[in-house]
Amino acid sequence: MSGFSLILVLQFKTSKIINDMTKLIIKSQKITPFGGIFHVMEKFDRYIGPVVDGELGLRCTTFGYQYSEITRSLMSIYFCGGDCVEDVTSHLMPHLSLHPTLRTSSSDTILRGIKELSTTNTTYTSETGRSYDFNTAVRLNRLLVKILVSTGQLLAGKSYDLDFDHQFIETEKYDAKMTYKKFTGYSAGVAVIGDLIVGIENRDGNANVRFHQQDTLERIFSNLESDDIHVRRARMDCGSCSREIVETIEKHCEHFYIRANRCSSLYDSLLALSGWKREVINGIEYELNSIITEKWEGKAYRLVIQRERRMDGEQDLWEGEYTYRCILTNDYTSTPREIVEFYNLRGGKERIFDDMNNGFGWARLPKSFMAENTVFLLLTAVIRNFYKFLMERLDTKAFGLKKSSRIKAFVFKFINVPAKWIRTARHYVLNIYTDNCSYQNPFALADG
Repeated sequence: MSGFSLILVLQFKTSKIINDMTKLIIKSQKITPFGGIFHVMEKFDRYIGPVVDGELGLRCTTFGYQYSEITRSLMSIYFCGGDCVEDVTSHLMPHLSLHPTLRTSSSDTILRGIKELSTTNTTYTSETGRSYDFNTAVRLNRLLVKILVSTGQLLAGKSYDLDFDHQFIETEKYDAKMTYKKFTGYSAGVAVIGDLIVGIENRDGNANVRFHQQDTLERIFSNLESDDIHVRRARMDCGSCSREIVETIEKHCEHFYIRANRCSSLYDSLLALSGWKREVINGIEYELNSIITEKWEGKAYRLVIQRERRMDGEQDLWEGEYTYRCILTNDYTSTPREIVEFYNLRGGKERIFDDMNNGFGWARLPKSFMAENTVFLLLTAVIRNFYKFLMERLDTKAFGLKKSSRIKAFVFKFINVPAKWIRTARHYVLNIYTDNCSYQNPFALADG
């Protein structure tokens, strides 16, 4: 974008007593309240666009929109405070189209692009004869990891900690099924490294979370390893506590930490244990212990047990005066406290799902079928990962933000600034009307 430059227009505050009604003068100049979006659009076009088109291929050779432009248009909706795809045509097009070179597609084009990228569902049949649909979206999952490697958010040859969980997405789409949470929707399996989404596979909402989960995990691990990204430690809830799933996890990571499901055969062993050690974790007093147990025939693992005394004084039929929680692991060197504290960090990943639901459109799926909505889930995951990339490079304090700020705060603090494009001396200049000089740095030509 060497042909563009930025002019910062400082606003000086003046005080004046107004006795009469405010006088109104209407100007016909094309001034947009979303001046910060142009920086974001150019960053996306520089860092993400080439990877999208390189991985997905060209959508057209003459006229029409490429997949990178469609994804950037979808991104602009959420970066301008929108919450559904139709907002780009209904409200944002007059502002986004002011950019001299970057095109913005309509909502209809975005929805057509999503349909084109969808893949056929895979159907698995259970032992009872019931069929469940899965959508693996292999190509878009490859794109998701490729972009993270391209932006340097994941480094080849490095090992990371991975979390996996199923997110039940409530919706009344045509093929949505009733979940055990008593609403219709999908049950998407989501893999996370740090604060970044690295894999998504969608499935019917009525499918048991353990059903063919080992196949989903195998594809996610293999996808990461194809870019030389390795998993050192994996955390999962009790929905992953089965022999087939654990064996798959064990093949791809050094250590795993899985919430063990309750088993009546273990209660006698737990109640007979001695040598409990008291620890205060996050202000709550627990008693910790660990044993080696043969969870499945021929498979012995370490079971870390934490118990907490019941506050109501009542006794459970099986557990007595305590509430027991167990973590199954192949980590035999860490202390029980270290394992419990590491596993508890998994709770922070729920913030990612909340962020996707409220900030990136997961609560408003745009299509009627799971295959197409899976594409939407993955594209919005790409957009959120890009948002995290921007926040790491931005001087957040200068705009009253934090690295962990949600996108709504980013819209208010950075995107919402009056701006106007003008053409002078054969190139385009973006005038920004603000008293915050920090806008000079993000828009500097040296930084793209």
